[in-house]
Amino acid sequence: MTLSIITVNLNNRDGLQRTIDSVVGQTFTDYEWIVIDGGSTDGSRELIEQYADHFAYWCSEPDKGIYNAMNKGIAHAKGEWLQFLNSGDWLYEDTTLEKVFSKEYEADVLYGNIIQTDKKVRQSITFDSDLTLSILYYKSLPHQSSFLRRKLFINKEYNENLKIVADWAFFLECALKKNRFTHIDLYVSYYDSTGISSTNRELVLKERDSVIKNLVPECIQRDMENQEKMRIKFADGQLEEIDAIRNKSRFFHRLVTFDIYILRFLTKFSFNKKKIYG
Repeated sequence: MTLSIITVNLNNRDGLQRTIDSVVGQTFTDYEWIVIDGGSTDGSRELIEQYADHFAYWCSEPDKGIYNAMNKGIAHAKGEWLQFLNSGDWLYEDTTLEKVFSKEYEADVLYGNIIQTDKKVRQSITFDSDLTLSILYYKSLPHQSSFLRRKLFINKEYNENLKIVADWAFFLECALKKNRFTHIDLYVSYYDSTGISSTNRELVLKERDSVIKNLVPECIQRDMENQEKMRIKFADGQLEEIDAIRNKSRFFHRLVTFDIYILRFLTKFSFNKKKIYG
């Protein structure tokens, strides 16, 4: 089995229908599909029962949150790769999975491009093939457009103490453990940006700060904080104040070959964003 698609849902019947439509229409067939519903009362369970023949496993029962639900899905997965395509998210086109798995990969994590959407605006986001610690540290990879080897989850789960950023923390930890990342230059999925991770910025920052303090060595934390200060001052044109900060960041410069001249590109966070109105 090449791929296990894991879909988590809670009272989002319309979003789940959109996700189902995008998966059942795929030309690629070497996958299993696992749906974990948190005991929805909006008709989602009935929709799941309607499409039950498409699922290798499904359940509808109360859980302890989105990452608890994802961990339930992981426990039932048998594919070499895992994709977390939650209700409300959908694959870019019918040939998406066929294109992704048209070749073999040596990487542990594959990440593609994504289109973020709400009710009014669609924003395409492309990612750089030269993944850096800065991108993983300050931003993240698109969970819906990523494929993770199942072996990464052996004796390891998403941190259920986190409500929003456990996937971000997992990517960051994979990088620090020297797992291999490969960019797929394809749009893989649409992401419903009306969820909790997009609307509760305060909790996101609080959880990220907790993860960084527990996961990232303190010396790197200090250097990354200095780099962020430099980026802000560079964007504001405060060039004379950058050298004082830069002198404190020599270790990080050597560690990731990151220099002040690269800040011009970091002002764009290595992402190419374009709004698509629809």
